[in-house]
Amino acid sequence: MSGNLQTAVVTGAGSGVGRAVALALARAGWRVAILGRRPEPLAETAALGAGSAGELFVVPCDIGDAAAVTRMAGEVLGRFGAVAVLVNAAGTNAPRRALHELAPEVYHRIMDANLNGPYYCVQAFLPGMRARGAGTIVNVVSDAAKQASAKAGPAYAISKFGLAGLTQAINAEERANGIRACAIFPGDIDTPLLDQRPSPPPAEARAKMLRSEDVAACALLAIQLPERALVEEILIRPR
Repeated sequence: MSGNLQTAVVTGAGSGVGRAVALALARAGWRVAILGRRPEPLAETAALGAGSAGELFVVPCDIGDAAAVTRMAGEVLGRFGAVAVLVNAAGTNAPRRALHELAPEVYHRIMDANLNGPYYCVQAFLPGMRARGAGTIVNVVSDAAKQASAKAGPAYAISKFGLAGLTQAINAEERANGIRACAIFPGDIDTPLLDQRPSPPPAEARAKMLRSEDVAACALLAIQLPERALVEEILIRPR
């Protein structure tokens, strides 16, 4: 691995927004540790990024497992020394998401992926960012954190409202230490997560939605701004 590249960590990099962010960063010359529960989709992401100016490094990790996140961070920091950027893009939902049918184990699985996992990752990389006096954290939230809806379901809304709160807390406590956080609130995106809806939308509806690359462009905006500048929130929806 080249020693002159800055390192970013991207969760949920096996598909959707996480994959798009990882590829965009690699094209921009970053070394990217790509995280996800399953190694096969991560390998596909790495193959798609072959030949980029940067590099992609596969790190399978279930971010909902605090001990696994600690091991992952040790591996990444041990190999690269420092992480400049963390992008929390992993997320999930469930078909049986309505309040009257939401099983406790499903609720906890959604919370682990959407809120607890990002918290664990922030805690894992925050000390190094504080020591360096710099760091950017991007949390891919959802417009479900602006207004709860039956379409999103309560577990998803709760987790995303919490992720927005985590972003605000980072800025409130850590901006004096050179660390900034941006929350991106996308509307409907054409990703595999749509297949988890009780009634997945048809192709004609998906064609009108955002693409993962649109959200990745927002993430790069927040990351590539001069360190003196902070974009706290980005709300992006289809036209």
